[in-house]
Amino acid sequence: MFLSVFDLFKIGIGPSSSHTMGPMTAAARFLAEIAEGDWPRPVGTKVARISVSLHGSLAFTGVGHGTDRAVILGLAGYTPVSIDPDKVDAVLAQITEERLVSPPGHPGYRFDPQSDLVLDRKQALPGHANGMAFNALDADDRLLLRRIYYSIGGGFVASEEELQKMKANGKAPVDADVPYPFANAGQMLTMAADSGLSIAEMKRANEEARIPRDDLDAGLDAIWQAMHGCIERGLSQDGIMPGGLKVRRRARQLHDRLEEEWQQNRPNPLLANDWLSVYAMAVNEENAAGGRVVTAPTNGAAGVVPAVMRYWLRFHVDADQKGIRDFLLTAAAIGGIIKHNASISGAEVGCQGEVGSASAMAAAGLAAVLGGTPEQVENAAEIALEHHLGMTCDPVGGLVQVPCIERNALGAVKAVTAASLAIKGDGKHFVPLDAAIETMRQTGIDMNERYKETSQGGLAVNVVEC
Repeated sequence: MFLSVFDLFKIGIGPSSSHTMGPMTAAARFLAEIAEGDWPRPVGTKVARISVSLHGSLAFTGVGHGTDRAVILGLAGYTPVSIDPDKVDAVLAQITEERLVSPPGHPGYRFDPQSDLVLDRKQALPGHANGMAFNALDADDRLLLRRIYYSIGGGFVASEEELQKMKANGKAPVDADVPYPFANAGQMLTMAADSGLSIAEMKRANEEARIPRDDLDAGLDAIWQAMHGCIERGLSQDGIMPGGLKVRRRARQLHDRLEEEWQQNRPNPLLANDWLSVYAMAVNEENAAGGRVVTAPTNGAAGVVPAVMRYWLRFHVDADQKGIRDFLLTAAAIGGIIKHNASISGAEVGCQGEVGSASAMAAAGLAAVLGGTPEQVENAAEIALEHHLGMTCDPVGGLVQVPCIERNALGAVKAVTAASLAIKGDGKHFVPLDAAIETMRQTGIDMNERYKETSQGGLAVNVVEC
């Protein structure tokens, strides 16, 4: 099984990988289908208008997660990587005024966000909770092309046909063209024992079977720089976050207080945890504001991995750039196993699949750079994931603010605790990581839909009622 580190860690914008980055990517795919797809094209007829409908979780929390804005930006030709977050409002205002999208390489298409973008909360699409339908019409409003896409978590998008094939074939096939094609944690540990390599070294070998080493290292460095930049921006901003809940940013104020304590050498037994928390909150406040973030493995859980990495760099004297790369490679190996065997989508399995997965990835990465054996690394991931099992996704107001921002801080704390426990052991433990992953998958199946990123249950209901 091969899932690239660059599939798990994608540079984009907030506030949601599945509700923002995925729909933007789906819109780009639809534009490509209009221009290059193999579909019947009546002679003399051209696409003049585009309409879109959002379904399931995308409809219920689409506005809070910026799905409507993401679709419009995607139809205008922007991608999560290319869009400048500071220019989003101006682009959207122009499209709303002109009621026209003009993506590069296409003629202008009529598109009125008020009428051509529908949040359909009554009809769910059958393939996945995050479904969307794109329609291309001619000048007389006759339907020429219709495509359905699903945002399946972490910014990944599948067409209706692709999703059907995935379900028909079960899990994705194991790639034979990489040296260490482990599909689960058990296989990963066996291959590590047979090869004498670390998890990071095996993951590196798999990546280098596809891309040159220099490109891999440059890409890993770019991921960390984007994460580091997100933390720095989050620590420098204050004020009220958008969306209507009037939640105030706290990371900058907390950071300033911690810096004051640090400079005065005041004894604080919780200092490391405080820094860990403020780093995570900085990222997720930036994500909630629609800033530049890295999916890790999702936007809603984007603060956990970079917070633990920044914590390691600050509090561990042996931290270095090579360690950063090994951290990311190890975390990606664990994230790939979780996605392959369960899910990283809050709309599918709740927040256990987002913050839980991120915590497991961060715990594994930290254990690795602290010198852990493959068995200790697997143990760290299992501890972190096990203690997120059953966690619901219940964003208040459909916004990734409450409880999401603090939840990332606690996910980072759990990750460090899990890594510490694992490093102090010998790698032998009662519950295998594969069992925890399977339990998460089953729990997600049994979980009521109200607790899967629909804002119809949990805090999303009770906070409003109070």
